Amino acid sequence: MKQLIVNADDLGADEARNAGIFEAIREGSVTSVSILANGPALEGALQAIGSLKEEKISWGIHLNLSEGTPLIAGLRRLTGKDGFFLGKAPAHELLSRRGDPELEKEVTQEMEAQIQAFRNAGIRISHLDGHQHIHVFPAVVRAAVRLAQQHRISWMRVPEEPDPTPAGGTVDGPLLRESRNFSGLAKAARAQLEGTGIRTTDHFRGLYLKGRLSLPSLIETLEDLPEGFTEMMVHPGRIPETPLSAPFSGFSTLDRAKELEALLDKDFRKALTLNRIELTPFPEN
Repeated sequence: MKQLIVNADDLGADEARNAGIFEAIREGSVTSVSILANGPALEGALQAIGSLKEEKISWGIHLNLSEGTPLIAGLRRLTGKDGFFLGKAPAHELLSRRGDPELEKEVTQEMEAQIQAFRNAGIRISHLDGHQHIHVFPAVVRAAVRLAQQHRISWMRVPEEPDPTPAGGTVDGPLLRESRNFSGLAKAARAQLEGTGIRTTDHFRGLYLKGRLSLPSLIETLEDLPEGFTEMMVHPGRIPETPLSAPFSGFSTLDRAKELEALLDKDFRKALTLNRIELTPFPEN
């Protein structure tokens, strides 16, 4: 049996991203969503969630320690002098460190604040993952697992994915190296989940589709989907009518719009049927 969770990341990044994700939800192409607790468009996202009626969607927290403004004031290690997170590359370098109690304390405090913000908003958190996969980095993973247990979050993303086959098209050097790094960190993080009661899917897809997801690559992914339970990470969105200057201003681009169009295409639904794939949110139990 093949079951697929199509999870849209970065809800709350901006209104254009929100619009694209909810469009995909209404069309039945997205079954799960991960939300940025410090996203500039979070309030609009929460209002839209409250207006949903029949759609069965699992909502998760997209823990963020790399971009935008933290929820905790006075952080010394995770932020620059301007009070903002450090950005992707510096944050990844910092969070790759092991055995730094002060850093891990700040990581725990900020992630706790982000989770608590969702609980206060009445969002039932089904799953936990990380913006730019920070949740599987050495300075973060133990705290992420501990907080998931404390808050009874049932599922955690493990973005471990095999290299694409030659038929999957050429993956450029930077994307290949980045994806292999994330996958290696995820493989190590998987061991942290043993005996915790936190579940993860059998398979993960999406690392190698970053910026290159199209209808042909999406259909090929479905054709090669293994038996079992798979999470596929996607980033659909619309393009803003006017340029943005917020911390996440680079998120709603033509690539995001192309992803959305691929997910909305009738041939995506046909491929699901032909390959006997059942779309599902993260199960509650």
